[in-house]
Amino acid sequence: MITVPALPFDLSFDPKTVALIVIDMQRDFIEPGGFGETLGNDVSLLAPAVEATKGLLALFRAHGWPVIHTREAHRPDLSDCPEAKRTRGAPHLRIGDEGPMGRVLIRGEPGCQIVAACAPVEGEFVVDKPGKGAFYATELTSILADLGTRTLVFAGVTTEVCVQTTMREANDRGFECLLIEDATESYFPAFKAATLDMIRAQGAIVGWTAPLAALSAAVSRETAA
Repeated sequence: MITVPALPFDLSFDPKTVALIVIDMQRDFIEPGGFGETLGNDVSLLAPAVEATKGLLALFRAHGWPVIHTREAHRPDLSDCPEAKRTRGAPHLRIGDEGPMGRVLIRGEPGCQIVAACAPVEGEFVVDKPGKGAFYATELTSILADLGTRTLVFAGVTTEVCVQTTMREANDRGFECLLIEDATESYFPAFKAATLDMIRAQGAIVGWTAPLAALSAAVSRETAA
């Protein structure tokens, strides 16, 4: 077992049943000119999560532990995008519109792809999801069942939307969930802080949080033993 000094208390997990889920580290959300910026957001606020997620991916890859990437991505005909979602707010571009990086949040378009620093490698799973949660209308449940996963480590953007939604979905399905604090960001720093508090409130009601350094040190101690 690996024991991580986390909040609100230490979390122990079996490395044979752990998997990493990296949520929506896509160009449309992280890079200038993408969908996130058209919503009026400062995308530079998400940049710190990229380097930490890169380090987290390296840790999992070094130990051969499963990695799952998600993308918020719709079919080209928008048949899986409810009108209520597409017309929400007043962005310069809407889902499916042609933008600087192709059609916004459409499968196969350049902007829909994961940023190069966190790109999937051979053997890793990529799950395209039409909603905020990664379990809705996807194959994620069957992937985790096949892997025998019990503990999920999370990274990605944004903390309070797709990351938190997926963690709550996972919690309801019986998974232990650990969010790596420096591998997630929000366009609204106060929202990230509030989400971390909500996740670990009331005795880890949704899950645990810890910095990447704490997880890395815990893994090093166990593998060196």
